[in-house]
Amino acid sequence: MPHPLTRIVDQLKREPSRTGSLAITVFGDAIVPRGGSVWLGTLLAFFETLDIDSGVVRTAMSRLAADGWLARNKVGRNSFYRLADKGRETFDAAMVHVYHPRAPDWTGRFELLLIGNGGDRDVSRDALKDAGFGSPLPGVWVAPSGVPIPESARGAIRLEVSAEDDSGRRLLSESWPLDRIAEAYLKFIRTFEPLRQWIDRSEPLSDAEAFTARILMNHHYRRVILRDPLLPAALLPHDWPAAAARRLCRDIFLGLLGPSERWLDRNGSNEAGPLPPPGPGLKRRYQD
Repeated sequence: MPHPLTRIVDQLKREPSRTGSLAITVFGDAIVPRGGSVWLGTLLAFFETLDIDSGVVRTAMSRLAADGWLARNKVGRNSFYRLADKGRETFDAAMVHVYHPRAPDWTGRFELLLIGNGGDRDVSRDALKDAGFGSPLPGVWVAPSGVPIPESARGAIRLEVSAEDDSGRRLLSESWPLDRIAEAYLKFIRTFEPLRQWIDRSEPLSDAEAFTARILMNHHYRRVILRDPLLPAALLPHDWPAAAARRLCRDIFLGLLGPSERWLDRNGSNEAGPLPPPGPGLKRRYQD
């Protein structure tokens, strides 16, 4: 692979194994827009570009199926995967967070949720984090008023507090690690800016390289933005880097979309044969 993609792949290899997480990125970015089901062989062809062994991929897919993220359909000796019903709500919410993020209107108030010690506490915790809530103390969750409350947390005790005094500012600083999130955005920009420059110079990328670059860019960005609570601009530092990271994603995504989709045209298949073409929504990602 040409530079800078080689450096991005090398960085991935230095991290703990994320094969399962990468597979989820492939589904959200490339498979869901094209029908939702894919042959295992298509996934193996992608992971081969990253030098990830087929046995590792098969194990990761089995775990995702066992955990309820994916459903497997066997046709003869071939396995096909699609997102399972369990976790689909969480997945759909995450995709909106990644591709079409919306900060709530700022009212000057925070909503506090107090979660008890019941059996659903862990489920509520995960759903609240995905929805953008922060937690300054165990069992206490906070978000700007107006953020939708996940169904699993509907039974929480709800309070409202003002954010205009010292207590409100302290609540903000202790609920979200904004410094760490900002640094994650900046690291993403440093990692992928050379790829944007490569594309802008019209340097050659094969269809396979374009697909790999697109998935890795979305994968890294997803890991960052899902940690971002999408707070109103009034609560963020003036140099908050989220907008710059999103523009970088838009430019790279649009630059890679054509050749990466050609790779899927040739290599992607489901139970019925070649993957259907994507709908118009794919081109609108990162556009708002």
